[in-house]
Amino acid sequence: MTLHDGGRPRAAAALDGRSPCIAEARRLAAGFLSRMRTEHRVPVSQRAVELTQLVVSELVTNARKYASGPILLDLRLADDSVEVQVWDSDPALPVVRAADAGRVGQHGLEIVKAVCQSVEAVRETVGKRMTARLALADPVCEDAARLG
Repeated sequence: MTLHDGGRPRAAAALDGRSPCIAEARRLAAGFLSRMRTEHRVPVSQRAVELTQLVVSELVTNARKYASGPILLDLRLADDSVEVQVWDSDPALPVVRAADAGRVGQHGLEIVKAVCQSVEAVRETVGKRMTARLALADPVCEDAARLG
C-alpha cells in the first residue's frame, strides 16, 4: 500500500510473522521502489532495489526469529535515500556481534550495517523499531569521477 507522509511517498504493511511474510516484505520493497522510479521519476538504481530487499529480508527475518506476533514494515523516501523501518514486539535491542568468518549464521545485522548509510534501533512503548537508511543511487567511484 502506498501512502503519503507529508508529501513523502511511503509504503507500509502489517505482516503476520509467518514464513511467507519475508517474501511478502521483499516484494513490497521492490514494488515500492519500482513505483517511485516509474510514477515519481525518482532515480533508483537496481543496486538500491536489491540492497533494500536484502535489508528488508534481514530485518524482517530477525523480527520473526526473536519476537512473537505481528511485524510492521514501513518504507519511506527521504531525500536521496530510502528509509526502512521494521517494528516488532520484542523490546530487546539487537547487538552487533564481532566479525567471525567461522560463525555459521547470525550475520544479518553485520550485513545491514555494511550496506546502509545508517542503522538505528530504538525501544518503543511496546517493542522496538529498527530503522535503516540506504542510498537510492550507486556510489560514485572517486577514481572514475576524476577520470570522467
